[in-house]
Amino acid sequence: MNGSSAAHHHRRLQLPYLSVILAVAVLVATVNGGEFTDSSAIISRFQQYLRINTAHPEPNYYKAADFIVSVANSLSLESQILEFVKGKPLVLLKWPGRDSSLPSILLNSHTDVVPAEHEKWAHAPFDAHLDTSSGHIYARGSQDMKCVGLQYLEAIRKLQNSGFRPLRTVYLSFVPDEEIGGFDGAKKFADSEVFKKMNVGVVLDEGLASPTENYRLFYAERCPWWLVIKATGAPGHGAKLYDNTAMENLLKSIESVRRFRAAQFDLVKAGLKAEGEVISVNMVFLKAGTPSPSGFVMNLQPSEAQAGFDIRVPPTMDAVSLERRIAEEWAPASRNMTFELGQFKHKVSVFDKFGKPILTSADSSNPWWALLEEAIRNANGKLGKPEIFPASTDARYFRELGLPAIGFSPMSNTPILLHDHNEFLNKDEYLKGIDIYESIIKGYASYVEHLKDEASRDEL
Repeated sequence: MNGSSAAHHHRRLQLPYLSVILAVAVLVATVNGGEFTDSSAIISRFQQYLRINTAHPEPNYYKAADFIVSVANSLSLESQILEFVKGKPLVLLKWPGRDSSLPSILLNSHTDVVPAEHEKWAHAPFDAHLDTSSGHIYARGSQDMKCVGLQYLEAIRKLQNSGFRPLRTVYLSFVPDEEIGGFDGAKKFADSEVFKKMNVGVVLDEGLASPTENYRLFYAERCPWWLVIKATGAPGHGAKLYDNTAMENLLKSIESVRRFRAAQFDLVKAGLKAEGEVISVNMVFLKAGTPSPSGFVMNLQPSEAQAGFDIRVPPTMDAVSLERRIAEEWAPASRNMTFELGQFKHKVSVFDKFGKPILTSADSSNPWWALLEEAIRNANGKLGKPEIFPASTDARYFRELGLPAIGFSPMSNTPILLHDHNEFLNKDEYLKGIDIYESIIKGYASYVEHLKDEASRDEL
């Protein structure tokens, strides 16, 4: 055989070998999750989750739980369904670490969403419509907070495909009922024997979208106080002027509350304080009058009148002085007024079980905070100033135990649309958030705590 013939024969032999190599490459990619890590597949899973209607008052919790478990199975994560209250399943996933003696990481999210007024949406709220021109995914829960729950799982998928194995155990909890207080979800979970055995060292929970390029981190949240003020007085003819009628006394209280609210709001408007740093007060109901078949009796002054207020108190504020203001100024007994707060209406303490303000250290004294900031920057994310969350999340139930809990949702350059019509999250922002969580989970799950003196530990 001459040289040219031999060369021709060699080239012919290469073709089948090349086909085999390509086939093996495709197989390896598939085995390693290539078919699952394609961006279109990632977005498709997000849409599947969003299409499960978990809105109150009848959230389809079981369908959501089945979906979460199916995704967990594709990642070979351990899973269990807990039902502290029948009909309200909590999904708990586990990615075992190499050292089970180390405190674990808990990534928390809630499966329920608030109701949507369908007729006021441009796209049906549970269709998870992807606008191809803008890249926006319209759905109830796209920001609050089904995005975060799925981003945790997608980040773990990427870490597994890279060969990463966690040193610390990573747990993921998908809890019910956050939008109606979390009493049958995160609260019962945090108080359970199951949670105690998990040896949790830090909790990540939800944050808020940021209209700027800076991500928002939350180290505390305002505690809800639900106040009802009741005024009483002698009933009388609608034409007569009386002193201290129920309505007159209640109106005096409402005006006093309004002045306080305005003063707090002025601090925010002037840029002196963030929204989460002031006490917010909003009247949510007014109940008075004597009903009649056609509405209300117009010539009769009522003997009772009530007003309800949603108050949010930062853990940095003096709660005792606020309680004194309520008793002495907003609902004084001298004006025939009473109020319900605490035992009868919802009141969350501004202190944890150790008597300390219910907040998480947001500086270098807290290694979890420092690790989080470093991980976000490593993934090319930018950070704003640490904040107090203006509303309430399930994080409070973990902070009450003295655990560090940080609120964070990786949504930058995104309008804040939680609980709003046409809630959306851009697909590119969603994908970027997965990279952010990949960096965070890797940093947290690899963390080796250095020896500290007792005083340093107390600061945490």
